[in-house]
Amino acid sequence: MFYAKWLFIIVFWTLIGAFFHYTLPQVDIARITDTYEKRVNPGSNALFWSAGDGGSASDVTERDVFFIQTRLANDSVMVFRNEDTGWIWPPYFKFDTSNLQAEAADLRSTVADPQYVAIRHYGWRFEFLSIFPNAVSVWPVDGPDASKPIPWVSGIVLTLFTALAYGIWVRWRRFRMARIDPKLEEIQDSWEATEDAVAEKSSKLRQWWARKRRQY
Repeated sequence: MFYAKWLFIIVFWTLIGAFFHYTLPQVDIARITDTYEKRVNPGSNALFWSAGDGGSASDVTERDVFFIQTRLANDSVMVFRNEDTGWIWPPYFKFDTSNLQAEAADLRSTVADPQYVAIRHYGWRFEFLSIFPNAVSVWPVDGPDASKPIPWVSGIVLTLFTALAYGIWVRWRRFRMARIDPKLEEIQDSWEATEDAVAEKSSKLRQWWARKRRQY
């Protein structure tokens, strides 16, 4: 039971951490190498794609999606998708996909004449399942060593979540101490009393049986 409890706790907080890591905004410094549009038809990875651009039919699965090819400051390649989030989750309320694609195309550069940009995005890049992070905004920066903005949104969200989780834990602890623990103690006392009664009756039965054997 002890190991099952800690396994549940570890799995629960791992899922919570993964949820926030995927959803909260991140910023990468990169150089845009190309922009393009591609027809996609999400399948088993549909959870990691948006429902379509704002105003489009939500029941259409196959659609054209914008992509932004980049080379990060550490020289690794990263490809971002560029989709509206609309009014659904995550709550970025992004409706300017076409405008963002135009800005990204205008900021393309080459190795000979690099122009570095900061790309705010959410999500993961997982090649095996064709999962791409979704670009939210882009703006030019001075170079590959440019400082990233303070993640105040992530800080506020995590602070509020921590306060909420702590509040729930405190109330649960008080409820357990006031209601559950006394009941468990009563059950344990009752069980111990039952065991004592059974043991006493068993002892009397053994004594009776011993007397009977001595009589015969």
